[in-house]
Formats: sequence, structure tokens, C-alpha cells
Amino acid sequence: MAEHLGERLRRLRRMAGLTQEELAHRSSVSVDVVKKLEQRQRHSAALPTLHGLAGGLGVELTSLLGDPPGVPSNGEADPPQLVALRRAVMPPLFMPPPDPSGVEKLTLPLLRKEISAAWTLYHDAEFGALMEVLPGIVNDARFASSVGSSAQRAEGQAALGKSLQLAGHLAIRLGKLDLALSALERAMNAASESSDPLLGAMVTNSVAWNYQRQNRLGDAEHVAVYAADRIENESVSTAEGVRVWGGLVMSAATSAARSGDYDKASDMMQTAEDATKRLAKLPPPVDGKMVSVFSRSSVRIERVRLAVQHGRPEEALTLAKGMRLSGDTPPSWRTWLLLDVARAHTDLGNAEGAVKALTRLRDIAPAWMRHHTLAVAIVTDLWATSNRPPGLRKLAEFLGVTT
Repeated sequence: MAEHLGERLRRLRRMAGLTQEELAHRSSVSVDVVKKLEQRQRHSAALPTLHGLAGGLGVELTSLLGDPPGVPSNGEADPPQLVALRRAVMPPLFMPPPDPSGVEKLTLPLLRKEISAAWTLYHDAEFGALMEVLPGIVNDARFASSVGSSAQRAEGQAALGKSLQLAGHLAIRLGKLDLALSALERAMNAASESSDPLLGAMVTNSVAWNYQRQNRLGDAEHVAVYAADRIENESVSTAEGVRVWGGLVMSAATSAARSGDYDKASDMMQTAEDATKRLAKLPPPVDGKMVSVFSRSSVRIERVRLAVQHGRPEEALTLAKGMRLSGDTPPSWRTWLLLDVARAHTDLGNAEGAVKALTRLRDIAPAWMRHHTLAVAIVTDLWATSNRPPGLRKLAEFLGVTT
């Protein structure tokens, strides 16, 4: 059974030598929130609250949230798949790079297809399968970046940067922020030598996400705004450029919101949503998921999330009402929307609405649902009530809440 958020909070607070009152003061949160979490009267908290508590404790946000599924916290060595990923991201010193997995078949178009398929695995929450194939892809991309003409090497660097960016995303999902930052730093180096003028900005967005997970919200907002400004001046005449720019603005807005400035974040998100109108007038990217998931749907999903996280459930449900998701909205984003709708219904005391949203999520994205601690927290909250709506038991059993 995973350690409860309240148990983890109490353990970290005691390790820091703080009373509940002292932690509340350092974190700028109510002492009542600290007490209710530690007493397991509350099973979750808004992200700004969690960021505040992590800052008050002097730990990374991931230390407070706990390790994601599949990553043990029992002191055991990393599994072989994770060791292979580390080795691919950070090759051994003083050793030649490994031969590609099939040098006679390795071509840049094929490599790009493999990277695109790997991103699809990521968006489908198939993290185990992704860990199996990603080390080989990174190694192949590193080989491709070192052979051929200068133009071919530049294309190989683009493939290497995109595969390392994916390694960074996967490492963040696995709670390995040190590996993530190493992968993203190397991705940025590859981007500077690549044929893709937008790749550096894409990787910067991933770095901002890593900083958010480390509770470095000011740094996250700064790098996203800096990269967005450069893109706006150079590359917003294409759909790819608008998507990358918009993703950076959304990232900056998220950091601002988690820092407590909801009004600033809301203005940024409105700017991003207005920019999506430009996409309808431009030829679409060949492979959107290799660029950015920025669209009117993703902006609205993020606005719903920020409203929920800042205790505005009515606003969140109004934003979500009647939303039509674009066909390229990945399962990960659909998951966030349904979780936030369920959370908003829960906050308003509408257990039936929450169960309806969670049941739909289980039907369309069961793998993602299992990977989200928020799903467990919502179902746990509902299970603790005396009036359990129809369908809740099946959800509780699916997530192991009844055990």
C-alpha cells in the first residue's frame, strides 16, 4: 500500500524538526490544512498548497508527492530497464558509442518514425514498453548524429535531441529528476547542432516542467517566457512555431498560478487561447505530437486545471462545459480534464458527477488513470463518505482503494 500523503507530510515535517504551526507559517498555508492532511481527514491538496508545503519543508515537490507507480522507494537498485536508459542518456566515459541496433537498416526517416511511435507510447502511458525501446532509439540517434554529411549530421542531432527530450519526460514521470535534467541538458546541446530551429524551445518547455516538479517555479516561468519571446520574434509564421510558442506561454502561466498569481496566469492563458485562432489559418504540422500538443483544446484543459487547483470548481466546470476536444488531443490530456472535472464535482459535493467523470476516464484511458495519484485521492475521498453513489465501488476496486 502506498504511503498516504499525510503520513509522508508528517514524516518529512518531523525530519525537518518543525511543528505543524511552524510548517504552516513557513508554507503560507493554514495550520488546519496541515492537521487535516496529517490526520488523513484530507487525501489531497491543491498544487499551490503542495508547492508551498514542499517549500516550507525544503524538499522537492516529488518528495512530498511520493514516487510514481513502478518506481520503488525501498532502497533497492534501479531495475535493468532504468539502468539501460541511464546508460543511453549518459554513455560511459572513455568508451566508443555503441553500434546502432541495425546499422544496415538505420535511416533518418525510419528513426523519426521510431521516435514518433515512442512518443505515442508515452502519451498512452505505456511507460514499461517505452523503457524497453527508448535506450536503443537514443543510441541509434546518437550514431546518426555522428555520421554522413553535415546536413545529415544536423538531422541526426535533431533526432537525438527529440529522443533525449522524450527520455527527460519519461524520467520526470518516473520521479527521476536528476536523470531528467541530464537528458534535457543533452537534448539542448543536440538542438543547438540540429537542423530544427524550434527544437531548443521545445526542450526548454520540458526543462520548465522539470523545474516545476522541483518547486523552482520562478526559474520555470523565467525560462518559458524567455524562450517564448525568442520564438515570437522569429518563428510564429508557421503552425509549428505557433504551437511551440503557445506551449511555452501555457507553461509560464502554470508556473505563475502555482506561485499564487492566478490573475497573471489567467491573462497568459487567455493570450494563449486567442493565439489558437491562428492555427486554423495555417497548414498543420506533419506530426503534431512531435512538436507540441498546443491547441484550443489543450489551452482550455489547462484553464480548467488551474481553476480547480485554485479552489474555483464552478469556474472549472463552466470552462469544461460543452468542450469539444480536437482529434489529436492525446490520452494524457483527456485524463487531466476528466480528473479535474471529477475533482470540481467532488469539491462541490456532487459525488454522482465525480463518479461519472471517473468512470468515463477508466473506460477511455485506464492506464493513465492508474498512474495518477489524484484519481486515487478523489476515489478515497468519495469512499470515505456515507453516501456512496452507484459505480463508486467498481472504481475503488479498480484503483485498490477498498483494500
